[in-house]
Amino acid sequence: MPGDRKIGVAMDFSKSSKLALQWAIDNLADKGDFLYIIHVKSDSADESRDVLWTTHGSPLIPLTEFREPEIMKKYGVQTDIEVLDALDTASRQKEIKVVTKLYWGDAREKLCEAIEDLKLDSLVMGSRGLSTIKRILLGSVTNYVMSNAACPVTIVKDPISHKH
Repeated sequence: MPGDRKIGVAMDFSKSSKLALQWAIDNLADKGDFLYIIHVKSDSADESRDVLWTTHGSPLIPLTEFREPEIMKKYGVQTDIEVLDALDTASRQKEIKVVTKLYWGDAREKLCEAIEDLKLDSLVMGSRGLSTIKRILLGSVTNYVMSNAACPVTIVKDPISHKH
């Protein structure tokens, strides 16, 4: 039911994840929904933080703090104006609540854990458009999450990089 859903967006600040964010805002988010921006970092320079937050990630970070470069720098995340503009506009126009959650570790596993931890109703993520060979060799975060997620997953492809 609109108004109380928990929608996750996997955000690595790439073009494809920004397209996924915009798609989630345009097509899913509705008044009263929670939009969780989920960012997974492969490692951290702060070992004490790794030990403290390795299992469940960072505390929830409200949009007002996510906006502040000084605060995000403490988490090792660069502020992205394009993402902030989209989130600010969506929170005002659609009256949604925006929260960020950071995890450290393997993106495939941490995204699936985030679904469980945050009790997400759905997850939206971008696709980098790897070739079949690269997907086999490198492993696809998208394929892994789609196969193992405990909620519906929407994959948003970049129409330009996925032309055949």
